[in-house]
Amino acid sequence: MPDIVKAFEFNLAIRRQTSLADCAALFRSEIAPFGFDTFACGELDLNDRDRTVFFVIDWPDSWHRFYVASGLIERDPVVSALATRREPFTWSDLRADRSLPAVGHKALDLCAAEGWVEGLVVPFGQVGSRVGLVSMAGHSRDLTAAGRAYLCLISICLQGHARALAATTGFSTPPSGLTDREIACLRLVAKGLPDAEVGTALGISASTAHEHVEKAKRRLKAKSRAQLVGVAVALGIIDI
Repeated sequence: MPDIVKAFEFNLAIRRQTSLADCAALFRSEIAPFGFDTFACGELDLNDRDRTVFFVIDWPDSWHRFYVASGLIERDPVVSALATRREPFTWSDLRADRSLPAVGHKALDLCAAEGWVEGLVVPFGQVGSRVGLVSMAGHSRDLTAAGRAYLCLISICLQGHARALAATTGFSTPPSGLTDREIACLRLVAKGLPDAEVGTALGISASTAHEHVEKAKRRLKAKSRAQLVGVAVALGIIDI
């Protein structure tokens, strides 16, 4: 029977992991007995979905490519529901919601075609329009109240550790489209370094460093270097 002790043990185990891949493997093995096959963990801005950051994406490569290339994030019913839902919810909860638009039903049907008939979404840590979440998908609708509570607890543990790891070890997918070099420049800008010193630290020219910073500003839709750093920290892209 899932309980608080088991969740505590998971928390200890996840904090011993030093890579996102190991975190993903541990979480995947933990959710499998509940009928969930895959998951994603990240942070997003409800007002601007281009600012979505995934710390871990455990989806099959084919679905990941489709999700990104098709622009499904713009009509993802899970993301849309986060604007009004603060508590954990399932895909069944969404389907039962009469306000769910047709495009939301279609997105869930696409998931069902992949064999994922149920999902559990755990939102938390909302500050303004930013919210963290762990979203699971699976093949079974038989989720008990105890199982749901346990999965919510371990999701919080996963997201907290994965967020910290990603900022220092790298991301499973480019956050908000940022390149590794742009993130490297961002970390140095966060320390207060001007372009010349950023360039020296990275072995590039000041003009190239400036270009990387400007591209990062455009990707995160920041109007200044200060706002750039603030958004990057808020989304867990860098840590200061």
